[in-house]
Amino acid sequence: MSIVRAKRRDAEAIAHHYDVSNDFYALFLDPLMVYTCAYYRAPDGSLAQAQTDKLDLVCKKLSLAPGERMLDIGCGWGSLAIWAAQHYGVHAHGVTLSRAQADFAAERIRREGLADRCLVEYRDFRDLPDDARYEKIAAVGVIEHVGVANYPAFFGRVRTMLEDGGLYLNHGITHEFHWRFTSQTEFLYRYVFPNGDLAGLTETLTEMEAARWEILDVEGLRLHYARTCRQWAERLRARADEARAIAGERVYRTWLLYLTCSAVAFEGSSIGLYQVLLRKHGDRSVGVAPSTRESLYSGISAGTA
Repeated sequence: MSIVRAKRRDAEAIAHHYDVSNDFYALFLDPLMVYTCAYYRAPDGSLAQAQTDKLDLVCKKLSLAPGERMLDIGCGWGSLAIWAAQHYGVHAHGVTLSRAQADFAAERIRREGLADRCLVEYRDFRDLPDDARYEKIAAVGVIEHVGVANYPAFFGRVRTMLEDGGLYLNHGITHEFHWRFTSQTEFLYRYVFPNGDLAGLTETLTEMEAARWEILDVEGLRLHYARTCRQWAERLRARADEARAIAGERVYRTWLLYLTCSAVAFEGSSIGLYQVLLRKHGDRSVGVAPSTRESLYSGISAGTA
């Protein structure tokens, strides 16, 4: 498949899922419109708190510092880019293949007064300039859309854009021993994620290492995503009439089934969720002092420490 056709296919697939309606997603997402796994510091915590904690966890893992350039690939409604600009003082750049998401994020950036240090664009990250460079890069909930066959090109492109001394965080869903065709995957392909494709954790890590990345940290958040999906499904069900009015009966029932089945799959461990922190293999610019996880769990913001 040519790169032009691949880009067009990816844009159509993303639009199919994410351009349903911003108002529809607002019915079940948290106030910041985060559509990825939350992070529950309290097992019975609220969705809103868990999503802000997740955004902060990503920022801490990336060791964000004021003035750094950060790229958020597949940035959704801009929640991570905006959070990083607001709380860590970075110059955040987000790209998404959903026009509805980009428009929503641009309006929020304007409203929050962040236009001088935060930008979200409707753009394929592969179309970023060849000389685009960032100190920190995040891809949260993106790898599921890349396609396993495209991992070498994806991880290679990200590596090219990362400055020496920088960090890259990859947050994504995995499947036990690879994505296989079943009645469940047929449902997802046809009605939810036309370009969905999952690999196992070990296969993903192997591709990362083959692309000359050093793996610094791996954290499994499977049960966090199970709770996230449960809460999304409960919130959508509680506003069923509004959902039907906005998107119609079919979309409402499809999304409710998809969210509920996702919760069951995460609970049963047939799918997982991992955050992987990486830097360039052999990168000598980071020094020789070992790092620890202490700053992640101390409650002290890495942006103000």
